Parts: sequence; C-alpha cells; structure tokens
Amino acid sequence: MLKIAIIGCGGAGKSTLAKKLGKILNIPVYHLDSIFWKPGWQPIERDELIEKTMEIQETNQWIIDGNYGATMDLRLQQADTVIFLHYSTIRCLYGIVKRRIQYHNKTRPDMGEDCKERLDWEFFNWVRTYNQKKAPQVLKRLSTLKETKIHIFTFPKQLEDFLKELKVKTNN
Repeated sequence: MLKIAIIGCGGAGKSTLAKKLGKILNIPVYHLDSIFWKPGWQPIERDELIEKTMEIQETNQWIIDGNYGATMDLRLQQADTVIFLHYSTIRCLYGIVKRRIQYHNKTRPDMGEDCKERLDWEFFNWVRTYNQKKAPQVLKRLSTLKETKIHIFTFPKQLEDFLKELKVKTNN
C-alpha cells in the first residue's frame, strides 16, 4: 500500500481515515478539499485540480482523499489500493451535521484556508442522494480495476478492524 485513493460520500470520514492511514503507514496525505478550495470557498479551475493531482501522483507514495470526478479516474488508475467508504445515507448525514457543529465558525484542518465549515442545501442533498445516484457509478468504475486492491467498507466496524490489523502488520 503505497498509493492509496480514499473515496466515499461526504461525512463518511475520508479525511479522518486518510490521516490515520498516513500515520500508520508513514505516507504523505493529500486532501482534495484543501487543494480545490481557495480562501472563502473559491474553487480552483478544473485544469488546475487535474494538474495538482497529477503532480502528487508523480511521487512514490501518497494517500489522496476525496471524490472530485475530474480526477477520479486518474487516481483510480494510479492507486495500488482504493478504499471506498460506502456507508449508509443516515450515517453520512450524521457525519456532516456533526462536523458542522464541531467546526462551527472554524476551518477544518483538511479544508482549504479560510473556508469556515458550512452546511448548505446543495451539499446536504448531494449527501442525501449519494447512495442512489453516485455510489452505483463508483462501484461500476471499481469493477474495472483489475490490478488494484479494493476495500469497500459498509460499516465503520469493518474499517476499525482493518486498521487494527494494519497496525499489527506494520507494528504501529
């Protein structure tokens, strides 16, 4: 596990997992949210996101968390491991509401500078419909990856067990 792509619905815990994996495996972590969002929630251009993602992927080791369709195929093709947090809609909605409360009037560590935590209807609705609209497309993409180790977790307990086993293997 040297090049790891972490994907899944908003609120599933992709960034938290990326940090934990980075610590266990001693691999640099890149949060796509912090790359995509400039101060004050200003997005970068699609081409710039692709360019920055490709620069990261030129390194020998990386953990990249986030969805971002513009770079999804690039990451999936380069990753030796893909982790898909495919949790229930309720779990993910809980995650985004909890995060909104926890980081009220603050910027999350995995977010772009000066992007205070917010929860708008568009994002709420995206999370609410992710398992119906986006997850089937993700699963279809994953089914085409033949040389990649794919982990699909549907419950947090599965992920916890995976991390415990990984810590034992790496003595971390």
